[in-house]
Amino acid sequence: MQQLPIPYLLQQIPDKPTQLYIRGNFPDENNYKFLTVIGSRKFTTYGKQVCNNIIRGLAGYPIVIVSGLALGMDAIAHTAALENNMITIAVPGSGLDDDVLYPASNRALGEKILRSGGALVSEYEPDFKATNWSFPKRNRIMAGMSHAVLVIEAVNKSGTRLTARLATDYNREVFSIPGSIFSPSSEGCNELIREGATPVTSAADILDFFGFNETQPVQSQIIALGADEEKVINLLNEPISRNSIANRLDMSIIKLNILLSSMEIKGLIKEELGKIYKL
Repeated sequence: MQQLPIPYLLQQIPDKPTQLYIRGNFPDENNYKFLTVIGSRKFTTYGKQVCNNIIRGLAGYPIVIVSGLALGMDAIAHTAALENNMITIAVPGSGLDDDVLYPASNRALGEKILRSGGALVSEYEPDFKATNWSFPKRNRIMAGMSHAVLVIEAVNKSGTRLTARLATDYNREVFSIPGSIFSPSSEGCNELIREGATPVTSAADILDFFGFNETQPVQSQIIALGADEEKVINLLNEPISRNSIANRLDMSIIKLNILLSSMEIKGLIKEELGKIYKL
């Protein structure tokens, strides 16, 4: 563990930290764009699906995914980055020693981040234990070190909304995922859009902001779908079981299993808790 010189972007905020500790490798700010991805700890299936889809669409570009190592959307964002071979930085609300890294249940995720070439960063002393006030304070680190902040899901009064507000104060771009007007998890996102945040419906919206479209068109990442694959994708507006897919497509379960295995290898779908959802 060592001290990290304050990154350039973070130096520009009025309440910049006086010190930073780091485990791992901090990417060259001249070669990467930094995107903070945040959302609710109590995420929905929609939120998880959106997060995975957006980050998958950013893969292959020089973009670093920043989040807070917390339960919920933070962990999903870090994991999606790792699965797509992207660099990710975690900014926990604790010190970086193994015995205090918070939450304990995500310490294995922190190790994966380090092994993949990413980093853990904190302004707190290495042995500092997380407190209620340390999380709002660390939120300014995530907002300040990034070029933009993407809010996946948020209730109206939450730490996620606080981070988005800080990003606005720091003159950072705030992206927000629109959601159902009936979902409490999307109230904060929809309110952010009303207040002027940029709505995002695909990775292309973020790539356009970073100016990557001309150098590597998003279309180049699109996988051509076979007829049966397209039928499956069209069914997955919400995660459903294998049996439901087989019934709706009038397809034998043996044929469907082969098809779904191929689609999962291609990174088109994923199965969790007996349900299939698209990435």
